[in-house]
Amino acid sequence: MPDSPKRIVRIIARLNVGGPARHVVWLTSKLHEPEFESTLIAGTVPPGEEDMSYFAVENGVEPIYLAELSRELSPKDLISVIKIFRELRRLRPDIVHTHTAKAGAVGRTAAFLYKYLTFGTLVGRPRKVRKIHTFHGHVFHSYYGKFKTRIFILIERLLALTTDRIIVISDQQLDEINGKFKIGRREQFVVIPLGIEPIANDAGQTASLREELSIPDGKLVAGFVGRLTEIKNLDLLLETAALCDKDGSPVHFVIVGDGHLRNSLEQNAVELNLSNLSFAGNRKDIAPILSELDIFVLTSKNEGTPLSMIEAMAAGVPVISTAVGGVVDLAGRIERHEDGFEIAERAVLVSTFDPADLQKGLLYLLKNEKVRETLGLRTAQFVDERYSVTRLVSDVAQLYRDVE
Repeated sequence: MPDSPKRIVRIIARLNVGGPARHVVWLTSKLHEPEFESTLIAGTVPPGEEDMSYFAVENGVEPIYLAELSRELSPKDLISVIKIFRELRRLRPDIVHTHTAKAGAVGRTAAFLYKYLTFGTLVGRPRKVRKIHTFHGHVFHSYYGKFKTRIFILIERLLALTTDRIIVISDQQLDEINGKFKIGRREQFVVIPLGIEPIANDAGQTASLREELSIPDGKLVAGFVGRLTEIKNLDLLLETAALCDKDGSPVHFVIVGDGHLRNSLEQNAVELNLSNLSFAGNRKDIAPILSELDIFVLTSKNEGTPLSMIEAMAAGVPVISTAVGGVVDLAGRIERHEDGFEIAERAVLVSTFDPADLQKGLLYLLKNEKVRETLGLRTAQFVDERYSVTRLVSDVAQLYRDVE
């Protein structure tokens, strides 16, 4: 172990509700002295998104907030680069570790400048700083149009030239980013899965979700938990709910979370005249929600490794999801093909974005209690073995030691 701690500066665009915010807070709080000294730089949460800065406070992390650093492309990005550069000169990090696309771009640009420049001129000898980037997901399909997507891919290819290590969170993501989109060299990549802390249910909970939302007895509860954004493709969930409502299927859908699409989704639900769907809003404590779900539903167009799905699996909730990104790795090998869907080791997968296919998979789970029980047991054991925060922190710490 070195005499002085290795200084880490971690950068993320915003601490909004979701897996990446928790990920960076856990790493910052747990990678500490005597071996490491961690600092977190974060941007601002835009209107319409839920702020998760409280999670940093709860874990004893005091981020350096930059008002100019946000999710969307902006002329202020240049100011963000300059401000991060100044912070790097002050903090003198051994490693700059960026998370998510926007922070990866401005953070690695600032780190490149920090390595080679001082007061606007070349340093006599480049500073010894290593650059690491984590892809929590990617924006290379289903986010933007073809032209803008090509620009982002080109930017990431250029940034990879200046990056020492690139972390992906699943094998599927590695195949996409390095294999399909030709970003970086294979030897730059390391797969480090996400981690979660044990989800403890609140024994003092007084009102159940079923009571709060007046869900009829005899109906199973199928729920989504997450941000209400375009990539989550929640219109597919609403369309599936409409099919189930029409057929009288014994299921009630619950959408837990908030985001800039909430008003339009609620209006869509009204237009579809859905009697079997409720919006529960954002919840700070997710354990009581998961404890009441019979099925977890994910309808995304693109995912890295969804932390919400891992948490549902940890709680023993059977999952049905579109077969995208790291979801495929979480689900495991395909055991049986059915009409419109597939049964994997640890989830039911739907390979299309057709509400009729999603409904078929849901009805299969609704009718087969034994299958739900089996999936729940398998997933809880799988997450316990593979996705602990302790393992995550250990893996990242070892990477920091290896990058010299």
